[in-house]
Amino acid sequence: MDRRRFLSRAVGALGATGLGACAAPRQRFEDRLGALRDPLAADCYGLTPGIAYLNHANIGTVPRLVGEAHRGYLEACETNPSHYMFGGVWDAAVQAAREGAARYLGCRADEVVLNRNTTDGFNVLAAGLALERGDEVLFSNLNHVGASVCWQHFAGQRGYVVRKFELPLPAVPDMNEAELVDRHVKALGPRTRVLVLPHIDNLLGVRTPVARIAAAARQRGVEFVLADGAQVAGMLPVDLANLGVDAYCMSPHKWLQAPKGLGLLFLSRKIQPKVTPQVVTWGQHKWEGSVRRFEDYGTRDLPALLALGDAIAYQQAAGIERSAMKRATLWRHARDRVAAEPNLIWRSPRDWNLGGVLFAIEVRGAAAEPLAEQAWERQRVVTRAFPAPGLNTLRVSPNALNTTAELDRLFDVLARHRPG
Repeated sequence: MDRRRFLSRAVGALGATGLGACAAPRQRFEDRLGALRDPLAADCYGLTPGIAYLNHANIGTVPRLVGEAHRGYLEACETNPSHYMFGGVWDAAVQAAREGAARYLGCRADEVVLNRNTTDGFNVLAAGLALERGDEVLFSNLNHVGASVCWQHFAGQRGYVVRKFELPLPAVPDMNEAELVDRHVKALGPRTRVLVLPHIDNLLGVRTPVARIAAAARQRGVEFVLADGAQVAGMLPVDLANLGVDAYCMSPHKWLQAPKGLGLLFLSRKIQPKVTPQVVTWGQHKWEGSVRRFEDYGTRDLPALLALGDAIAYQQAAGIERSAMKRATLWRHARDRVAAEPNLIWRSPRDWNLGGVLFAIEVRGAAAEPLAEQAWERQRVVTRAFPAPGLNTLRVSPNALNTTAELDRLFDVLARHRPG
């Protein structure tokens, strides 16, 4: 299906739901996206000219058309705020955004929570999951702090135990899938009831073989397998129906390029009855038995939720597989440039099937933070210094809008550095 036909079908379904004054920005979005020659071109984004933005793992860039639609919804809302916020005018459109997310992620709409971010999702689980005293929650040293500290915080109140096991970070580039699976399985204990996995971690960009680990963990008695998808949703195709996890927490402001302050949380139908909502409002009874009871925390940013639906439509129109191929090309270019420079060290997986377009580079004899500053000052390249125990790396995370020439601007800075 071509882009215009896809958008006409998606927007046509929304148009019948009564967007009111927001029908105009939605229609403009459809028309202009359908006319774009290449939705992945750099001029489709609002970045300052000359900036090479290689920090999408931190926070992403919103396409111009999505941003314009978002502003249109905001303006419409302010023409009669109570009508749009509390009059039910946008209920069906928000539900359509939920359904669009479900199609994108390969799950059911009644398993998708529209929340605030990945950390929000893990807090729902850490505080609300039905765990007993002595149950163990297990994760590795690659787990993001936002998916870790919530478990440690609530463990003291709930009585469950949190344990972290160590993966040898310097050995990551040479690990294979079987070794990753084996290290996770061997770390399981007799009391492990919850296993938390980063699908792609935010430090080295290791693509965890989640499905294989989840299957092996369940065979050993683990009841709940939870995954951090903040660095995958929008970067790579996701098929939650076959991933084998009970929950999957996401931040669409990264690779899905949605407005900031929005999250997605997949809660399987199996796990939903075993999680108690931690925010309760006066109308909570309305959502009994529905996934919406995990997101009803009062007044929502409904214009942003509508724009989330547009952001997902934008990614689909750009082509999920095509975008993934562009990211793989950028990854290979960077890996090969590092291999050709004797003063650079590649700290991420060397196999694309175990990695992602989030990778860590070390420069021999140089601290990462000053290098990040030099890259900005000399070439207007945005990266993130990411030192960790035993490592001293620069984290680089381009998206499909970036080019190999922009990566080369970074390497112009890194390759010239000499120790001393």
